[in-house]
Amino acid sequence: MNKEVIVVGGGAAGFFAAIHIARSGLPVTILEKTPNLLSKVRISGGGRCNVLPACYDVEQLYLHYPRGGRFLRKLFYEFGPREAYEWFSRQGVALKTEADGRVFPASDSSETIVQCLMRAAEEAGVKVCTRADVVELKPATEGQWSVVLASGKSLPAAAVVLTTGGGNKHKHYAWIESLGLSVVPPVPSLFTFNIEDAALRGLQGVSVPAARVTLPQWKMTEEGPLLVTHWGMSGPAVLRLSAWGARLLHEAAYQTQVRVNWIGVLPAVMEARLRETIKQNPDKKLKNTYVGLPKRLWVYLCQRAQLSEEITWKQLSNKQLQTLLCLLCADEYEISGKTTFKEEFVTCGGVDLREVSAKTMMSKKLPGLFFAGEILDIDGITGGFNFQAAWTTAYMAATGVRRFLFG
Repeated sequence: MNKEVIVVGGGAAGFFAAIHIARSGLPVTILEKTPNLLSKVRISGGGRCNVLPACYDVEQLYLHYPRGGRFLRKLFYEFGPREAYEWFSRQGVALKTEADGRVFPASDSSETIVQCLMRAAEEAGVKVCTRADVVELKPATEGQWSVVLASGKSLPAAAVVLTTGGGNKHKHYAWIESLGLSVVPPVPSLFTFNIEDAALRGLQGVSVPAARVTLPQWKMTEEGPLLVTHWGMSGPAVLRLSAWGARLLHEAAYQTQVRVNWIGVLPAVMEARLRETIKQNPDKKLKNTYVGLPKRLWVYLCQRAQLSEEITWKQLSNKQLQTLLCLLCADEYEISGKTTFKEEFVTCGGVDLREVSAKTMMSKKLPGLFFAGEILDIDGITGGFNFQAAWTTAYMAATGVRRFLFG
């Protein structure tokens, strides 16, 4: 009987699954509808590729996934960040861990990871076909699936692994739903907040290392670096907050309030700092004392507090001090929309995990059909967690394929 395995999708999960399946001796073909392979890997992390997170405690790791964390928990014990780190190291990739817990190739180039995966696939005998757009899957009859291409060609397969990534519109999953499978409607995750405030946008490029960002409507808070952009706010704190609040923000049409603690400390702590500054620098002008913030941001906040550029610390009234303190620790803006990066689009939604076996990544309804990567209703916050979910689910799918075909 033909034991050809077809992997649909030439991204991170597709290559990782194909490599592990092929290494078990099974013939594998990757079908990629575009002319480009591993495109998300190439552009991730600004071209550096945050290949995985340095989070090796599974009981902490799975908590970084707004959707799918509990599903992944047991899988991480089988193949988690430690195993992924060791796998890439065995392939000759030197990795480095940065202070914020993100792991990158030591080369600081995503091309290192791309070439690693392509080389490993070639050495394992994986066949790769680009411009191969799959338009239909016909369930197995007599142990053989039929994979139909846009060209009209039909390919037989003993098992099919879907690693097509996350679609940003529900219609992208129509061909999967036509198989009788359930799909959780996709909405964007990991996006920046658009804010219609010309003065704030004028701070484009300003960043703070440890902001505390809150969505008061849902009492959701994240901490971390924040970046002011020409459209509003970005940076890890904002992106993580957008991930946890993805569905709520979608339902609110991305119109809600955001509160920012620019300094990341409690108001009482900040007030003590300001009063100490008054004591130590009474005659110094506020505009020349930045209290740990970038100068442009500090001047902007002083202007928002309607403080004169010439005012000194000893001239500051208690009411003015409280106004400044409020802006430092609870500055508020109206979110008017979102901005997503098309190439790095991450979805909240996908194939319903209740219909997928966590042990094998195989469909509970259709034997011989497997899933890995972002096509599943799994998404993590920034920091390499989405790539780790791809490596883990792909490895488990490969294991599932082997068990299915070899028994």
